[in-house]
Amino acid sequence: MGDKKPNILWIMTDQQGANMLSCAGNPYLQTPNMDFLAQNGVRYTNTYCTNPVCLPSRFSLMTGLYPSEVGVRSNGFEKEMSQDHQPGYILENGIAKLMKEAGYRAVYGGKQHLPAMWSPNLGFDHICNDERDTLADVCADYILNSQDDKPYFMVASFINPHDICFMAIDDHGRTPHEMWLKEKYHLEVETMRHAQQLPAGVSEEAFYMRICPPLPENYQPSSDEAEAISIMHSENQYMRLARESYSDNDWRLHRYTYARLTEQVDRQIGKVIDAVVKKGELDNTVIIFTSDHGDMDASHKMEQKSILYNECCRVPLIIKGVSGKPGGITCDALISNGLDLICTVFDYACAAAPAYLPGISLKDTAEQAANDIPRDALIVESEYGKMAVDKSSKYIKYDAGARAEQFYDFDTNPHEMFNQIGDERFKEKIDTLSQFVKTHESRALLTD
Repeated sequence: MGDKKPNILWIMTDQQGANMLSCAGNPYLQTPNMDFLAQNGVRYTNTYCTNPVCLPSRFSLMTGLYPSEVGVRSNGFEKEMSQDHQPGYILENGIAKLMKEAGYRAVYGGKQHLPAMWSPNLGFDHICNDERDTLADVCADYILNSQDDKPYFMVASFINPHDICFMAIDDHGRTPHEMWLKEKYHLEVETMRHAQQLPAGVSEEAFYMRICPPLPENYQPSSDEAEAISIMHSENQYMRLARESYSDNDWRLHRYTYARLTEQVDRQIGKVIDAVVKKGELDNTVIIFTSDHGDMDASHKMEQKSILYNECCRVPLIIKGVSGKPGGITCDALISNGLDLICTVFDYACAAAPAYLPGISLKDTAEQAANDIPRDALIVESEYGKMAVDKSSKYIKYDAGARAEQFYDFDTNPHEMFNQIGDERFKEKIDTLSQFVKTHESRALLTD
């Protein structure tokens, strides 16, 4: 890399779970462009978002802070946040502002999902509001036509596979709000419906026998699941109806559609990567790929996000660095994309990161294939509770309902199929992680 600062390309998708890449071993989809990044970089296999829903997670990705820093737990940001929860130091240290001070051109294209008060204050020059094919074309043109006077820091934020959200709404939306969603987001609904279509010339019988993904191992709801899930379903009727009414094949079709939407965004990402290659800047461009959260993908007979199962909370993360060392490396260190990526970007840019950021730069792991991250556990927040997770287990504390405490040991219960909170074998681990949650909650109270 020498003395020349690298370009930094940060590619984001929406609602893509950690296993939704063919390089992660998923045989039911093909993601050659994501795989290309993994073959030339480091894939982080133990990465969590800070909150498994769009806006809070994206707040973290753009600020490096937990959403609770500003009192946010869900997509209802403006409703939850008072004027007292707009700390000026965050806006004064907007990521793009600091990157420009470090000598970068900072541009953003695609989905933002940040309130109007935040978006312009982060300091980006916005190049595209589209979230799909046009975004890919605009980003590719920018890269191909970029001048060499300054390196660029580009965020390319794609919408899919988020359109999977509209399958249950399309099938079971009944309330006025759900009907409004179908009407307002007609492009999303139509894109989802197109992804649902069976391959040409394949009968329905052959489709389910040979092509459609099977049901996941943890398909059935747990008999001791947290009542918080019922609370969430009572607030979202289409979720409840999907769980109650979808047949096994309906859930399999949901998984098939999710895979096709993921392949669609992989093709869009490919256009942007191809531009970097064509420009001859691959060796001097850091490429970061991640998503804001996952999707339940038929696990526990659920779709959507927000709840604290790993299907929602674990996300893909790949960093292609600029050291020239061989790629194809996996790293199982415990990572928070919402806390760590902003620190990583600043590190690559030789920019001074704000001292209050709690994250850890991943530059050394990306460039030297190091696997040592000084972190014992992570917090993931949610509208319905909080969880602490380490590399071998997780503890959840939901805010309401029966069975609010949940514990899962990943060695004996990797698919979170039964609650182990009362298992004496794990008492010490449960105590440690529950204290981690309590400490986080007490810190959050200090910011209120």
